[in-house]
This record gives sequence, structure tokens and C-alpha cells, in this order.
Amino acid sequence: MLQDNIFLKIIAKQIPADILYEDERCLAFRDIKPQAPTHVLIIPRKVIATHADITAVDSELIGHLHVVAVQLAEQLQLEEGYRIVINCKDGGGQVVPHLHFHLLGGRRFAWPPG
Repeated sequence: MLQDNIFLKIIAKQIPADILYEDERCLAFRDIKPQAPTHVLIIPRKVIATHADITAVDSELIGHLHVVAVQLAEQLQLEEGYRIVINCKDGGGQVVPHLHFHLLGGRRFAWPPG
């Protein structure tokens, strides 16, 4: 259910998370099932179910999430490179119905992804 998911509980501080960044628009925390040595999730506080639900109204917010990703990559010393992944809907591998960016780093990535 969109209004009752783990990310909303993390935003509300109902469940703990290893939070690396927080402001009035977003939150970033370590993934509990990391797929790389560094795996951070960056989520907007605003409820946006999937990437397909982004509208022009969200342009500034989406840009802010990208700026936060760059700042975190620098903070986490990912100078060798990193990957940002956005899964969209079940067929795209999205598990939680709340838009989120995966910031992955600390290892070499292959192309195409799995």
C-alpha cells in the first residue's frame, strides 16, 4: 500500500535507518541489503509512487535528489565512479512503491546490468 510502506516509516522515524543525509525535501540512508560496498537509498519525502509518476511539478525535487547524490558520492569517497539506479514498477525491479534512487559504489560495475 502506497501510504504504508517502509520508506514512509523511515521518514516518520518509526523504524531505524542508518541515515547519512536529511533535509526538508529528502532523506538518504544505507540499504539494508547492499548490492555494492556502498549502497545508499535517496528518497523524497513527497510520496511519488514510481518514476513514471514524476510530473513537471517535481522537476526541482528530482534535480535536488541528483545534487544530494553527488554530495553523498563525494562524502563517501566514490571518486573512482558510481552508479545511480532507479527501478520503475514491478517489471523494472521496484520493490517499495515510493520513488528512490540507489547510489551504488565501491566496486566496478559491468554493462549491461543484470
